[in-house]
Amino acid sequence: MCMSKGLVVLAYSGGLDTSCILLWLKEQGYDVIAFLVTPRFTVFIEDLRSEFVQEFIWPAVQANAVYEDRYLLGTSIARPCIARRQVQIARQERAQYVSHGATGKGNDQVRFELTCYALYPQVQIIAPWRIPEFYSRFRGRKDLMEYAEKHGIPVPVTPKAPWSMDANLMHISYESGILENPKNHAPSDLYQMTKNPEDSPSEPDVLEIDFAKGVPVRVTHVKEGTSKDTPLELFCYLNEIGGKHGVGRIDIVENRFIGMKSRGIYETPGGTVLLHAHLDIETFTMDREVRKIKQSLGIKFSELIYNGFWYSPECEFVRHCIDKSQENVEGRVQLSVFKGQVYILGRESPKSLYNEELVSMDVQGDYDPCDASGFIKINAVRLREHNRLQGATQKKL
Repeated sequence: MCMSKGLVVLAYSGGLDTSCILLWLKEQGYDVIAFLVTPRFTVFIEDLRSEFVQEFIWPAVQANAVYEDRYLLGTSIARPCIARRQVQIARQERAQYVSHGATGKGNDQVRFELTCYALYPQVQIIAPWRIPEFYSRFRGRKDLMEYAEKHGIPVPVTPKAPWSMDANLMHISYESGILENPKNHAPSDLYQMTKNPEDSPSEPDVLEIDFAKGVPVRVTHVKEGTSKDTPLELFCYLNEIGGKHGVGRIDIVENRFIGMKSRGIYETPGGTVLLHAHLDIETFTMDREVRKIKQSLGIKFSELIYNGFWYSPECEFVRHCIDKSQENVEGRVQLSVFKGQVYILGRESPKSLYNEELVSMDVQGDYDPCDASGFIKINAVRLREHNRLQGATQKKL
């Protein structure tokens, strides 16, 4: 018998890549620990859903985390959660190596490995898609499918649907195959988490979402009178309602950290509902200037998540600042979920900064309109001076 090259903890998704990589690692002489059930290897079955919601999704909700204005970071935010547990298992089992199935062109290799190095500095990483022996043998998904068929490995893709799919509690992403041409429309049967808005119910679902410190603590269906108040149940319920109405579908071209553009299709139903609700209650309860600073922190936080720096000193600092900003983000938002959209209907909060009397057009309140004349003139000084000193020159140009 040949001596083992060492013990590897593989982040095993059950998809095409890691299903083939699992067997390939054994062929190379490694002992393998995987995350999912299989009859031939040591397995750890982990349910990380509750900690994923509370420790990763909730901070993203507080931050209104959106990458490049559209992507809600469903894959990005799952990677540090998975890699953290992968490292814990590696330490527990005294494994020298960890491995993953991320492509050598993508973001996930960075996210997995930065987390592993941050939490287990001496670990060694096996990234098959960066090993010439592997990527010369498997030049694409067709080769992987043939390898899987030859060795009787069940995989969730076919030649007719060869796209790469990543599914977790927060979202599903689709890439590769016919989707690599950004002009091609997504097949109608691609989506698994959301219904086509055209086929969704003809009546909306009206929900009330309660927040405390920027985190959802209860969701209530107004008509049915049912409520969910544990983090996991609450988020799963929002996925159910959002998915039923086709909420959270996007088709985008994004900028990968590694330096290329890619086309991705995403479904994020529950996360999209929460983004709308949190934005509303935050604006209602947060000072204007604080919110401007917090918005810039949210953009930075989104970039750090996308680029794989969850476990970095700068991300820890940003998370701390965002958490501080949420101290008074408390209250209830009522909204309607209908035909692919989320409509805000109303909100209330004991920490609201909204003064109905002050803003009313029917009541004078504690405000003197004459004061606005001076306010406008002071703000006009800069504009008038600009026009006086440079306006004539610019007009000639």
